[in-house]
Amino acid sequence: MANQVENPIYAHDTLEFVTVAAEYCALLERTTEGQQTTDSLVGTLLKLLPLLYMKVQLLPEVDTDGAFVPKDQVTEDDYNYIRAGVYNLLHKHDEYEMLVWDEDMQTEESRWCSVSEGLADIYQALRNFVAVYQQRVEPCMLDALWQLREDFELYWGQTLLDTLRQLHRIRYSNNVDEEDSQQVR
Repeated sequence: MANQVENPIYAHDTLEFVTVAAEYCALLERTTEGQQTTDSLVGTLLKLLPLLYMKVQLLPEVDTDGAFVPKDQVTEDDYNYIRAGVYNLLHKHDEYEMLVWDEDMQTEESRWCSVSEGLADIYQALRNFVAVYQQRVEPCMLDALWQLREDFELYWGQTLLDTLRQLHRIRYSNNVDEEDSQQVR
């Protein structure tokens, strides 16, 4: 039997990633329905985000000319809906200060970040990707796979790591007052 090259859009690792990405999107979509507590959201994200990071590393590399890069499916309203749902659960734990190294200036500076925005940014990339897979147009699926990997390397991969770091702090901080510790732990 001749060696058959597997189509990257249907490769085992790709389909596993699609499954995990869809679960992430569904989790965030449920935040506004009152079905989650802060504790359950943070706990699930602490498991799901590392899995997403690992699964994206296993995606096959694809070569494409980008002729069928799909249009974004997530609207600004969708993004804000997801961000608001997460923010409503995290409240004062949403914003955090992060030190950022500036390569050009060789200095470290502080900036304020938001867990809800980070999670919504990741949601936007993943939801756009999953939406293309739901349409099942193979040239678009291939370009969406390429775009996802590209965006991961350039943007949302670092956002995932930064957000995961803050979620860890939320979950395991000893400086959380009594009321928050009952809700977050």
